[in-house]
Amino acid sequence: MSFTFKELKRECYEANMQLNALDLVIYTFGNVSAVDRKEAVFAIKPSGVPYADLKPEDIVIMDFDNNVIEGEMRPSSDTKTHAYLYKNWEEIGGVAHTHATYSVAWAQSQKDIPIFGTTHADHLTADIPCAPPMRDDLIAGNYEYNTGIQILDCFRNKNLSYKEVQMVLLGNHGPFTWGKDAAKAVYNSKVLEEVARMAYLTLQINPEAPRLKDSLIKKHYERKHGKDAYYGQK
Repeated sequence: MSFTFKELKRECYEANMQLNALDLVIYTFGNVSAVDRKEAVFAIKPSGVPYADLKPEDIVIMDFDNNVIEGEMRPSSDTKTHAYLYKNWEEIGGVAHTHATYSVAWAQSQKDIPIFGTTHADHLTADIPCAPPMRDDLIAGNYEYNTGIQILDCFRNKNLSYKEVQMVLLGNHGPFTWGKDAAKAVYNSKVLEEVARMAYLTLQINPEAPRLKDSLIKKHYERKHGKDAYYGQK
């Protein structure tokens, strides 16, 4: 393994293995990448490799223009989406994509996930957005690159900040998440899946369940993320 990218490959490998350990993927579905901003490259899982067989040295190093910098295997089929997000959102350090059941179910329903409870509010103050299904002309074009356009268009149209809302559903497809590093992207994937499951169950119990009150949204988000946050240890 290249000394230059050894730690980046290790970070990416461990994040991908965590994605599997958290039951967010089955078979070879899903992928995580990790970026090195100084070198302007990112590491990503190779395409179609079972998690049980994956090794750190299998991880592929790419630049933001989708050129292979290091690696013998083909990178994930979603690589162009990861590259597009890194190129356009300069403060993210990791990206994850899964086909986790409840997240995908909401995406297939083409519905934002409403903010029903404090678990959701602990992480963001908005509904989890669902981008409209991709347009036919984009599907027929550079599909994975255009998936990145689909995500950015959704955030622009909904006036959302990628720094606060670190997750999205793609209509009829599934979830993408991101964060300060690959581990945080995986964390956000698990949070998204659990919030999606809770929201689904909430609507089964009470189809008219109300959104969480603004005062509770503000309280729960700010106690973790506000300037006077007091959750956890210093």
